[in-house]
Amino acid sequence: MLKDNLLIDVNDGSDYIDGLKIKANNLDELRQIRQLIIDAKNPYKYISLDTITDIEELSLELALDLYRQTPMGRAFGLDPKTNEYKYKDIRTLPNGGGYLYIRLAFEKIVNSFKGLSEYLILVGHTKDKNINKNGKELSENSIDLSGKLSNIVAAKADAIGYVYREKNLNIVSFEGGEDSIVEARPKHLRNQKIVLGESDENGNLKAYWDRIYKD
Repeated sequence: MLKDNLLIDVNDGSDYIDGLKIKANNLDELRQIRQLIIDAKNPYKYISLDTITDIEELSLELALDLYRQTPMGRAFGLDPKTNEYKYKDIRTLPNGGGYLYIRLAFEKIVNSFKGLSEYLILVGHTKDKNINKNGKELSENSIDLSGKLSNIVAAKADAIGYVYREKNLNIVSFEGGEDSIVEARPKHLRNQKIVLGESDENGNLKAYWDRIYKD
């Protein structure tokens, strides 16, 4: 219900949603969609990537290629008998060494869509993460991405809203706190809780995107 928004579905979860949407089942299809947008001279005001957790999964292939381009990774997964590469999970590198390349690959994919629209929206899930603060074990609401990637994505976002439902209302919270990644730089969103949509007794939906995206 956001006008001029292209939803790029990497999660295969948009079948029951009406709207401007296209599916990407793998990294090649995601690249093809990007090129189609460029060829059409960037016609969309908004582009939504749904979900970033699935994009991280797609980035594993690119992360492997990036690692194999380095001197130390050149022989990673190489069969000495056939001299051919066999797929190997970059996450199996010792001491978590593969996650650097996953972060690089993920950012490369997401950054490739920056500049193709006025706004880039990243849709994702949250997870509870245990943290130690002043010797106390606390639970923190975090973006469902691995390692440091969650904090990197959060740090680069202009606004992070937590979406939840309350009876017939869809609410987006930008109220930050110590146990949440939610926050916003724009003044009209900062520390706000905004009703984004509501339904009536017949199930008709109404959206208030102008409360978030102001001209």
